[in-house]
Amino acid sequence: MSYLSLSTWSLHRNLGPLRWTQWDAEAGKHMFVENPQPELMKLVDLPAHLAKEGFGAVEIGHFHFPSTDDGYLAELRAAVERAGISLDTILLDYGDVSSADEVRRQADVAYAREWIDVAAKAGAKNIRVVAGESEPGDKAALARSIASLKELHAYGQSRNVRVITENFKPLASTSDNVLAIIGAFEGGLNVIDDFGNFKGETKYEQLAAILPHAVSIHAKAHYDENGLPDTEEYVRCLELLKTGGYDGAVSLIYDGPGDMWEGLSRIRRIVEPYL
Repeated sequence: MSYLSLSTWSLHRNLGPLRWTQWDAEAGKHMFVENPQPELMKLVDLPAHLAKEGFGAVEIGHFHFPSTDDGYLAELRAAVERAGISLDTILLDYGDVSSADEVRRQADVAYAREWIDVAAKAGAKNIRVVAGESEPGDKAALARSIASLKELHAYGQSRNVRVITENFKPLASTSDNVLAIIGAFEGGLNVIDDFGNFKGETKYEQLAAILPHAVSIHAKAHYDENGLPDTEEYVRCLELLKTGGYDGAVSLIYDGPGDMWEGLSRIRRIVEPYL
């Protein structure tokens, strides 16, 4: 049976500063930029709140971690365990493991390994690693991405963390590329299937094509200027879950205007009949 999850991106105006990772090409190293946001709730307090609201799991963006020190990760892990929910996935939002710049690619692979260690200490089941920023037609980039993901997947197994990817960013913007990556693992790689990331007339076909390999659905709607979802389009995406017999996490994504909890409540009412 599928269950309700939440991505912390849905609360990105509520959980304090956003801590972004960027690549400094001139210096050949990572740099870190903090975007101020109100801290209306501490990340460590979120699991108990989600449990109270009936969520079964949480996905945490790497940019929401105020610290990756062992003490903080132990505190967060304990908070998740006390709440009785699952820390399903850490969403590593940075990295181009498909890059033709070997310095950057190796640095980004090493950075992903560090976050696999973070995921292990925090008790996360999965970590999402972005397949790459390269253009979808770049076959050499696809090969580099697969090689990097294989390296990281093996490392994740050694740390009891499952490395997954997503139909996210240019390289994985087509189901053909996502399936090519999955195929290189002979079925051993799982994905996040995000409603909002495939484009064009074949969107629904592409979502359905990768659904059998999904361990999380990012249930993202199209929102108008008032934060109201396009219900007809959203339901069409959700119907794919019923047709495909999906039984994993359905993670609510609200990134529209206004109060984020209210926005989540609006889409939750649409999603719940499909759980």
